[in-house]
Amino acid sequence: MYSLLRPLLFKLDPETAHNVSLKGLDVANSLNLSKLFAPTIQDKPVNVMGLQIKNPIGLAAGLDKNADHIDALASLGFGFIEVGTVTPRPQAGNMRPRLFRLPEHEAIINRMGFNNEGIDYLINNVKRCKYRGILGINIGKNKDTPNENAVEDYLICLDKAYPHASYITVNLSSPNTPGLRDLQFGEPLKQLLATLKERQIKLCAEHGRYVPIAIKVAPDMAESDIDDVSASLIEHEMDGLIATNTTISRDAVQGHRFGAEMGGLSGAPVTQLSTNTIAAFKQRLDGKVPMIGVGGIMDTQSAQDKTEAGADLLQIYTGFIYKGPQLIADALEGFNRASK
Repeated sequence: MYSLLRPLLFKLDPETAHNVSLKGLDVANSLNLSKLFAPTIQDKPVNVMGLQIKNPIGLAAGLDKNADHIDALASLGFGFIEVGTVTPRPQAGNMRPRLFRLPEHEAIINRMGFNNEGIDYLINNVKRCKYRGILGINIGKNKDTPNENAVEDYLICLDKAYPHASYITVNLSSPNTPGLRDLQFGEPLKQLLATLKERQIKLCAEHGRYVPIAIKVAPDMAESDIDDVSASLIEHEMDGLIATNTTISRDAVQGHRFGAEMGGLSGAPVTQLSTNTIAAFKQRLDGKVPMIGVGGIMDTQSAQDKTEAGADLLQIYTGFIYKGPQLIADALEGFNRASK
């Protein structure tokens, strides 16, 4: 079904197509028609970050920023759903156009800029949804919050998300919030992780449940950066690493009419870069921090490669736009092959 609809959707502006698709999924789910779009997904239970997950293929953050469509997306067979990125206060994001398709490369460039309705709106949606599976909430800082005050934004979101999330992702790697990636390294990272861990312990005592925290990083890292980040994750006992976000590199799309657009590049051009980053972190983390692999999973083979590189779970986003729900089953097949 999706293969028939995609040419029509791709005639629309990318952001319009995104919104139309999600609203269409909501309607299909309300009429119990989701199975027309999605294959049957076999359970493949895995335990990662102390969470029992029905299958290892999740939806990456960014598709459902405000948690408006959780039930519809869950009906497609994802093992877990991650919503956001959400900030303390609502923000409009960058000016349109800010989303670009590069079909020849099976890629997307986005410079959305953390457009969202704010943490309170998202939490209200989470409270209303029927989904009771594993839900990640991805948190960020507002654009106008200076980096020296960034931890305050993360703590606001952490406090509000904690009672409602299965795990929380701290997004330090979007290229579309100025200066955000600087928080991935050195003393800013160490101070942020220490503060988050302290608050996590406090919230665990208050709520009587432990909610894991994962850190999402970029693929554009030097070997020395990977060394330092790995050491910090272990030192501050982070529960997970999500590798990777989009890339700022344009080597793979030079010459395309959208190739020079500002923003993060995702999809097939980032596949190998992301897989290499996962492998590098795997070597350094030595099993002490589990990893969620994301970035250019477009088929069974790329899912298998990421799993073999060291990913304990997988997430899809751009591949889902190009391939539709069938990619969930294909990625699960790749994970299973690598796990044999």
